[in-house]
Amino acid sequence: MDEIEENNRIVDVDLQEEMKKSFLAYSMSVIISRALPDVRDGLKPVHRRILYTMFENNLMPDKPYRKCADTVGAVLGRYHPHGDASVYDALVRLAQDFSMRYMLVDGHGNFGSVDGDPPAAYRYTEARMSKMSVQMLQDIDKDTVDFKPNYDDRLKEPVVLPSHFPNLLVNGSTGIAVGMATSIPPHNLGEVIDGVCTIIDNPDATLDELMQDIKGPDFPTGGIIMGMRGIRAAYATGRGKIVVRARARIEEEKNGRFNIIVSE
Repeated sequence: MDEIEENNRIVDVDLQEEMKKSFLAYSMSVIISRALPDVRDGLKPVHRRILYTMFENNLMPDKPYRKCADTVGAVLGRYHPHGDASVYDALVRLAQDFSMRYMLVDGHGNFGSVDGDPPAAYRYTEARMSKMSVQMLQDIDKDTVDFKPNYDDRLKEPVVLPSHFPNLLVNGSTGIAVGMATSIPPHNLGEVIDGVCTIIDNPDATLDELMQDIKGPDFPTGGIIMGMRGIRAAYATGRGKIVVRARARIEEEKNGRFNIIVSE
């Protein structure tokens, strides 16, 4: 306190205004740097850093798998100095065929199950890039995207990936930030590309014309979407409710009991 008084550096601020400024700065930091995807490549920073690190390590689809521990360590050391669990959880999700409509990581080993079984530790699992993630990074070395310094200014990392397909629509995304959240369902790649072609041919295409190409979401776990009203509302306003029903069948056992088997 004496030191402050000596330097006469006490600044009076309005608490209400300071709270507004600080909350906005914190909110923008969470939105941009952690919780929500970038529209241009559909990736959150941790996913982008994982894919770029695997690209730097030449973990192409035609190369041998490499331990996930190696990839996680490289991501932490180069671009993402946070907990190893958060990086591995993000990597695992990219390799799960029940989480991603089109997987961006080709995993080898136990990466969990749709029933909630956890993945094996990263010292046991292996991974490399999938063919889809190669398309995400195609031509990144040809000045197609901007780069920025990493956390300690030693290296450069891409601001976004080139992304040769609209990944945000194709794989969807879910995120909760500060005062903002998103939940975008995945879609069929062929339908989305048809929709893109429609927009290119006719920039003034209506929603009805686009929905001739893009029928609705295409979830990796399948299921039956009940009704089109929620889908249309989501496409028109950005807010909508999509009700999905499981696909099931009844099987009889030898002892006469019946089981309900959920397949989607």
